[in-house]
Amino acid sequence: MSIKFPAPQPGDVLELVHTIMHKYRALQYRFLRDGPHEITHMDGRVLHFFGAHPGATQKALALRLGRDKAQLARLVKGLRDIGLLEAQADLADGRSVKLSLTAAGQAVRAQLQQQSERLAGAAVTGLSVDEQAQLRSLLGRVDANLDADCL
Repeated sequence: MSIKFPAPQPGDVLELVHTIMHKYRALQYRFLRDGPHEITHMDGRVLHFFGAHPGATQKALALRLGRDKAQLARLVKGLRDIGLLEAQADLADGRSVKLSLTAAGQAVRAQLQQQSERLAGAAVTGLSVDEQAQLRSLLGRVDANLDADCL
Protein backbone atom coordinates (compact mmCIF):
# COMPACT_ATOMS: atom_id res chain seq x y z
CA MET A 1 0.00 0.00 0.00
CA SER A 2 1.41 3.41 -0.94
CA ILE A 3 1.07 6.56 1.10
CA LYS A 4 -0.79 9.38 -0.63
CA PHE A 5 0.63 12.84 -0.12
CA PRO A 6 -1.37 15.99 -0.70
CA ALA A 7 -0.82 17.78 -3.99
CA PRO A 8 1.98 20.36 -3.82
CA GLN A 9 0.80 23.90 -3.16
CA PRO A 10 2.41 27.02 -4.74
CA GLY A 11 3.58 28.21 -1.32
CA ASP A 12 5.47 24.95 -0.77
CA VAL A 13 8.17 26.03 -3.23
CA LEU A 14 8.85 29.35 -1.53
CA GLU A 15 8.72 27.76 1.92
CA LEU A 16 11.38 25.27 0.82
CA VAL A 17 13.53 28.07 -0.63
CA HIS A 18 13.19 29.94 2.67
CA THR A 19 14.13 26.84 4.68
CA ILE A 20 17.16 26.16 2.48
CA MET A 21 18.39 29.77 2.74
CA HIS A 22 17.89 29.84 6.51
CA LYS A 23 19.91 26.63 6.85
CA TYR A 24 22.58 27.95 4.46
CA ARG A 25 22.99 31.22 6.39
CA ALA A 26 23.13 29.41 9.74
CA LEU A 27 25.87 27.10 8.45
CA GLN A 28 27.70 29.97 6.76
CA TYR A 29 28.09 31.97 9.96
CA ARG A 30 28.37 29.10 12.45
CA PHE A 31 32.10 28.69 11.84
CA LEU A 32 32.77 32.33 12.80
CA ARG A 33 30.99 32.11 16.16
CA ASP A 34 34.04 30.60 17.82
CA GLY A 35 36.28 33.33 16.43
CA PRO A 36 36.98 36.79 17.79
CA HIS A 37 33.97 38.42 16.06
CA GLU A 38 30.23 37.77 16.21
CA ILE A 39 29.46 38.30 12.53
CA THR A 40 25.83 38.35 11.44
CA HIS A 41 24.40 37.92 7.96
CA MET A 42 23.97 41.69 7.59
CA ASP A 43 27.54 42.28 8.83
CA GLY A 44 28.67 39.88 6.13
CA ARG A 45 26.72 41.76 3.48
CA VAL A 46 28.35 45.03 4.58
CA LEU A 47 31.81 43.46 4.53
CA HIS A 48 31.13 41.99 1.09
CA PHE A 49 29.99 45.37 -0.24
CA PHE A 50 33.02 47.30 0.99
CA GLY A 51 35.34 44.49 -0.10
CA ALA A 52 33.92 44.79 -3.61
CA HIS A 53 33.72 48.61 -3.46
CA PRO A 54 36.60 49.93 -1.31
CA GLY A 55 36.25 53.63 -0.59
CA ALA A 56 32.48 53.63 -1.12
CA THR A 57 30.24 55.63 1.17
CA GLN A 58 27.57 54.58 3.59
CA LYS A 59 25.05 56.22 1.26
CA ALA A 60 26.16 53.91 -1.57
CA LEU A 61 25.76 50.96 0.79
CA ALA A 62 22.20 52.05 1.63
CA LEU A 63 21.34 52.37 -2.05
CA ARG A 64 22.78 48.94 -2.83
CA LEU A 65 21.19 47.05 0.07
CA GLY A 66 17.94 49.01 0.21
CA ARG A 67 18.03 49.02 4.00
CA ASP A 68 17.21 51.62 6.61
CA LYS A 69 20.03 54.19 6.90
CA ALA A 70 19.94 54.11 10.71
CA GLN A 71 20.30 50.30 10.75
CA LEU A 72 23.24 50.50 8.36
CA ALA A 73 24.84 53.29 10.41
CA ARG A 74 24.73 51.01 13.47
CA LEU A 75 26.20 48.11 11.49
CA VAL A 76 29.00 50.26 10.07
CA LYS A 77 29.78 51.70 13.50
CA GLY A 78 29.89 48.21 15.01
CA LEU A 79 32.23 46.95 12.29
CA ARG A 80 34.46 49.99 12.74
CA ASP A 81 34.47 49.50 16.52
CA ILE A 82 35.73 45.92 16.18
CA GLY A 83 38.35 46.88 13.60
CA LEU A 84 36.88 45.35 10.45
CA LEU A 85 36.10 48.64 8.68
CA GLU A 86 38.08 51.86 8.53
CA ALA A 87 36.98 55.32 7.48
CA GLN A 88 38.74 58.13 5.66
CA ALA A 89 37.44 61.61 5.02
CA ASP A 90 36.37 62.19 1.43
CA LEU A 91 38.61 65.02 0.24
CA ALA A 92 36.21 65.85 -2.60
CA ASP A 93 33.19 66.04 -0.26
CA GLY A 94 33.93 66.96 3.35
CA ARG A 95 30.51 65.67 4.44
CA SER A 96 31.21 62.12 3.24
CA VAL A 97 33.35 59.36 4.64
CA LYS A 98 34.91 56.64 2.52
CA LEU A 99 34.83 53.18 4.05
CA SER A 100 37.14 50.26 3.38
CA LEU A 101 37.94 46.91 4.91
CA THR A 102 40.87 46.65 7.28
CA ALA A 103 43.24 43.70 6.96
CA ALA A 104 41.15 41.91 9.60
CA GLY A 105 37.97 42.75 7.65
CA GLN A 106 39.50 41.36 4.47
CA ALA A 107 40.39 38.14 6.31
CA VAL A 108 36.84 37.72 7.65
CA ARG A 109 35.40 38.43 4.20
CA ALA A 110 37.72 35.83 2.66
CA GLN A 111 36.64 33.28 5.28
CA LEU A 112 32.98 34.00 4.55
CA GLN A 113 33.60 33.61 0.81
CA GLN A 114 35.39 30.29 1.28
CA GLN A 115 32.62 28.99 3.52
CA SER A 116 29.99 30.17 1.03
CA GLU A 117 31.70 28.36 -1.84
CA ARG A 118 32.09 25.19 0.25
CA LEU A 119 28.41 25.21 1.24
CA ALA A 120 27.24 25.98 -2.29
CA GLY A 121 29.22 22.98 -3.55
CA ALA A 122 27.79 20.76 -0.83
CA ALA A 123 24.26 21.98 -1.56
CA VAL A 124 24.36 20.85 -5.19
CA THR A 125 26.24 17.59 -4.61
CA GLY A 126 24.71 14.90 -6.76
CA LEU A 127 23.10 17.32 -9.20
CA SER A 128 24.46 17.20 -12.72
CA VAL A 129 25.50 20.37 -14.51
CA ASP A 130 22.27 20.16 -16.53
CA GLU A 131 20.19 19.77 -13.34
CA GLN A 132 21.92 22.77 -11.77
CA ALA A 133 21.20 24.81 -14.90
CA GLN A 134 17.56 23.70 -14.85
CA LEU A 135 17.23 24.61 -11.17
CA ARG A 136 18.76 28.07 -11.82
CA SER A 137 16.39 28.55 -14.74
CA LEU A 138 13.32 27.56 -12.75
CA LEU A 139 14.24 29.75 -9.79
CA GLY A 140 14.97 32.60 -12.22
CA ARG A 141 11.43 32.25 -13.56
CA VAL A 142 10.02 32.32 -10.01
CA ASP A 143 12.04 35.49 -9.36
CA ALA A 144 10.81 37.08 -12.61
CA ASN A 145 7.21 36.18 -11.73
CA LEU A 146 7.56 37.98 -8.42
CA ASP A 147 9.12 41.00 -10.12
CA ALA A 148 6.22 41.12 -12.62
CA ASP A 149 3.64 40.82 -9.83
CA CYS A 150 5.25 43.60 -7.80
CA LEU A 151 5.29 46.16 -10.64
